[in-house]
Amino acid sequence: MKKYAYNEITVMQYILLIHGTQVGIGMLTMPRDLAAKAGTDGWISIIIGGIMAMVVSLILVSAMKRRPEMSIVEILQLLLGKWLGKVAVLILTLYCLLAAATIFAYAISLINVWLLPQTPSFIIVLLFTIPAYQVIQGGVRILGRYSELVFYLTLWMPVVLITTWPKMNWVHLLPVIKEGWKPILHATQSTVLSFLGFELAFYLYPFLQKKQYAAAGIVVANTLSMLVFLSVTIFCFGFFSPDEITQFTWPTLGLWKVIEFRFLERVDIIFLAFFLFILSTTGFPYIYFTVFSTSQLLGHQDHRRHLQIFLLLIIIVGWLYTPSFSDLSKLVDLWGKIGFIFAYAFPVLLSIAMLFLRKTSVGQKV
Repeated sequence: MKKYAYNEITVMQYILLIHGTQVGIGMLTMPRDLAAKAGTDGWISIIIGGIMAMVVSLILVSAMKRRPEMSIVEILQLLLGKWLGKVAVLILTLYCLLAAATIFAYAISLINVWLLPQTPSFIIVLLFTIPAYQVIQGGVRILGRYSELVFYLTLWMPVVLITTWPKMNWVHLLPVIKEGWKPILHATQSTVLSFLGFELAFYLYPFLQKKQYAAAGIVVANTLSMLVFLSVTIFCFGFFSPDEITQFTWPTLGLWKVIEFRFLERVDIIFLAFFLFILSTTGFPYIYFTVFSTSQLLGHQDHRRHLQIFLLLIIIVGWLYTPSFSDLSKLVDLWGKIGFIFAYAFPVLLSIAMLFLRKTSVGQKV
């Protein structure tokens, strides 16, 4: 019998879980960051960043394929031994915790600035933790279904975004590669944060029903995310002038603010309300795998007690401390830098280690 038989996810859920984890904070800030570094050629950096994420994703899947029924927690202990393996798992857990805390703080700040400026942060945190518990306590299968539901609920967004087409000035995108390749390559590092999320395939792989589609699924997820980032960035570049776009903190929200219909003016408020669902699909998997790792480390089968403690700590921290915008930016930068190591360097190292382990095992048999 399969170890995770009652918590398996379909290929579609696997794709949308990874895609949901990727499309979050970066969608709001990426156009400004790219414009600041590469001008309106920044969209080329997204393609390069997307290809890099796909290559590393395939390396990651090939590493996990060698021990298909083992979680990353078990693999690290197999490779490094019991105690050193636990230290490695703890570091991985801290990374998931950092990502979850960053996304949580970012979502609260966004609501405070755009929707509820008079409401204390800890009240918003409290309201967030209720649906978070309901979804995360169900495990990976419920997370997969939730990501699938949110994806279908937000399919109207590209259709509404296309209504801004007549207001675009596509001359902003010309000439292509006007400053050469150096600024484009430099801007590629800004896309690293946006493509983070595929590294969770370390955790998701053992839960996947049809593992033979893992490589194709992760490529589809990355491609889907790349298309979302490309479309949003190109529309922002077409609407705002190259100098104007760098003045916005969240240019994507600025673009949605100008959309209005005869029967509806503040489309941006509706967008933001749905965008919070998208942010939840980014944050919930990180929270789940934080408590999943801690429960595995302590030998507990049920992660719900750890989840309750985690969310209680989030409420207490939200009550005691409200991060400033500057603190939030530092937190996002820190996650981007550490995420680069975990998402890009770690899969390569793990793949080499798994290959070495396989050769050693074969050698022992012989």
